[in-house]
Amino acid sequence: MAFNSIPRIALTPGEPAGIGPDLCIQLAQQEFPCQLVVIASPELLTQRAKQLGFSIRINEFDSSLPPTIHTAGCLTVLPLDLAEPAQCGQINPQNSRYVLKTITKATKGCMDGLFDAMVTGPVHKGIINNAGFNFSGHTEYIAGITGGHPVMMLATPGLRVALATTHLALAEVSPALTHTRLRTVIRILGHDLRTRFHIDNPKILVCGLNPHAGENGHMGREEIDIIEPVLEGFRQQGLDLLGPLPADTVFTAKYLDSADAVLAMYHDQGLPVLKYLGFGKAVNITLGLPIIRTSVDHGTALDLAGTGKADPGSLFVALQTALSMATNNS
Repeated sequence: MAFNSIPRIALTPGEPAGIGPDLCIQLAQQEFPCQLVVIASPELLTQRAKQLGFSIRINEFDSSLPPTIHTAGCLTVLPLDLAEPAQCGQINPQNSRYVLKTITKATKGCMDGLFDAMVTGPVHKGIINNAGFNFSGHTEYIAGITGGHPVMMLATPGLRVALATTHLALAEVSPALTHTRLRTVIRILGHDLRTRFHIDNPKILVCGLNPHAGENGHMGREEIDIIEPVLEGFRQQGLDLLGPLPADTVFTAKYLDSADAVLAMYHDQGLPVLKYLGFGKAVNITLGLPIIRTSVDHGTALDLAGTGKADPGSLFVALQTALSMATNNS
């Protein structure tokens, strides 16, 4: 932990034309038992605060000073300049490099021990790619800096869902679901549930890939050829795994009441259920990295930027989760 005292959490607002800056301003109105360092343009935050009708005092981050507890109405900011002024709801590819710089600074700061964790606001993947950057998502970009094998897990009260594959087209999921990938994901999921969430013997429900978990091979053989052999290998090592289970029934009380996490095979197999249950109160947690990273469960909501209607609930949960993980990790 930074300076072995108060946790220091880096926060990146994400797309400057979206609701990320709004959420940072709203979050700043509360007190937190950590130092919150927003990596962003001070001018952007000041302008957005004025637009939203909030009074905010911005202090420039000084890494030579020990962290201090965040007080309501203040923001500690590590300043970065926008390429062009940001307009609410109007994405500008010229600011894509700025967005990536904020993520890079937060990630490298965590790697260097300056920050104990990082929390990320929503980015617009399309505009970053349109600007000429090869960007498939926050998770993959951060992993490219830190190393490790990222495993995406979203959590809301009563449910954790991890993903065997992340941002892939549906046609690419089955070829990507190899023995090696699945073994790596399950190993990381089991390890991080024990070490970062202090669950001594986690019980993990594993979805099949196909409808009805393949119907004994009549609807696909991935369960027989890939998933079941991998699960059996881990069971022999003592990991409590149940599956492969049909995804249309695994998200029921019969199974969830005794489980610590669900492993879905692809993005839209598990996340619609979780977001239905807890949208706006869920957190995206990246497992398998040497740093702690959490994120919001929603997108940029360009139409809400600057209106005061953005809900900071998910960012609040993401910060609380990062703080809890950083404290448990110390």
